[in-house]
Amino acid sequence: MVLLAALGTWLTPLWLVAVGAAIAAAALVAVYQLMRLVMPKVAAITLTTFKESISSPFFAVILFIGVCLLILLPFIPYNTFGEDVKVLKDSGLTLIMVLAIILALWTSSIAIADEIEGRTALTLLSKPIGRPQFIFGKFFGVIGPVACLFIVLGSLFLTTVSYKVVYDARETGQVEPTTADCREEMVRIVPGLVLGFLEAVALAAVSVAISTRLPMLPNLIICASIYVLGHLAPLIVNSRVGQYGLVQFVGQLLATVLPVLDHFNIQAAVATGTPVPAIYLFWTTVYCVLYSTVALLLALILFEDRDVA
Repeated sequence: MVLLAALGTWLTPLWLVAVGAAIAAAALVAVYQLMRLVMPKVAAITLTTFKESISSPFFAVILFIGVCLLILLPFIPYNTFGEDVKVLKDSGLTLIMVLAIILALWTSSIAIADEIEGRTALTLLSKPIGRPQFIFGKFFGVIGPVACLFIVLGSLFLTTVSYKVVYDARETGQVEPTTADCREEMVRIVPGLVLGFLEAVALAAVSVAISTRLPMLPNLIICASIYVLGHLAPLIVNSRVGQYGLVQFVGQLLATVLPVLDHFNIQAAVATGTPVPAIYLFWTTVYCVLYSTVALLLALILFEDRDVA
């Protein structure tokens, strides 16, 4: 009876996960349908790129790794004296974000750089399709699989967190958590998933721009460097070590040119249960859209005179 009660406490909030996943999938389809009405040629390229990415073995490998690790994480003994749920939330968000970024960088390289090098882009551009439509179609085609990955892994992650709340309470002899406790822990994770997706979008836009000129390996190396520097730039700007003007200048330059990825990093707030204001999510979304737009404009400039013949 105790086990059945624990399972009931864990499973009851899962309808929220199902509803949330359905809403996210419906929103993805709605965006595509809107694109078909407004930009039919871009939508056609987007759909083709999306199908190729989803059907690739690399997507299946990334998804398999994510599912296996997310199922394993709740059972790892973190030895944190009752803070295992916090560590799980931080680890899960980081895992999903990193896998999504890897998928975005890989897909953009395959979808653009390999097509240019293999001359298949020439066949597409020989049709009544302009280079801007090619770039935007490829970008949205890269974002599609990333969104699907977030929907699947995010839903599984919310489920494992709900289970971990019940599991930890039973293992440590604490008061049996209620359905509201599980639901509250799940809701707190959603902003972290949203911001993780926005970070993947921003880096995907940068990768698309780089893919117009460089093949996969340099693209991956440059984007990995941007990822590291994007998180370190605020620390360099705020550094007081020695009051070196050069350090401040380099930090300001990096913060201006590179995406400030620290804006998307709220794992600590999510793990500790600190509420994330809606206005913060709004302005971070605006920042992601603006930076991605600039990166895509740079991609158009770099691709405009690129010889694809």
